[in-house]
Amino acid sequence: MEEALAQAEEAWSHGEVPVGAVVVDPQGHLIGTGHNEPIARHDPSAHAEMLALRAAALAVGNYRLDGCVLVVTLEPCLMCTGAIVHARLAGVVYGAADNKAGAVASCFNGLDLPFLNHRVWHMGGIAAPRCAALLHRFFQQAR
Repeated sequence: MEEALAQAEEAWSHGEVPVGAVVVDPQGHLIGTGHNEPIARHDPSAHAEMLALRAAALAVGNYRLDGCVLVVTLEPCLMCTGAIVHARLAGVVYGAADNKAGAVASCFNGLDLPFLNHRVWHMGGIAAPRCAALLHRFFQQAR
């Protein structure tokens, strides 16, 4: 989560919502990183999770990231949960819950739908106070 938080800080330094993500392979090696960049890239899909998944897929030479875990500072949205399932991640660890758009547990159970052909374990609340405080400070400053 420390590296994901560092990625979130990087997003903030560029005026983006401070969300950061990393992908770790089954041996514990960091294989992909990302932070929010939809403004800079003019791309609504440039969420931290999506960029970290893209980087990891390039690193391993396969869009399937079997056995890998995504660590992200904010609960993933519906778009990102779809990508997580398609990437065949083993698990997702997230920090702060997202009561407005969280699609892992808060607003929708996007990783637990019975018709999905792949199951992803998930755990939220890791370093949640730090992750939430970063977002709170960003939005407080923006107002």
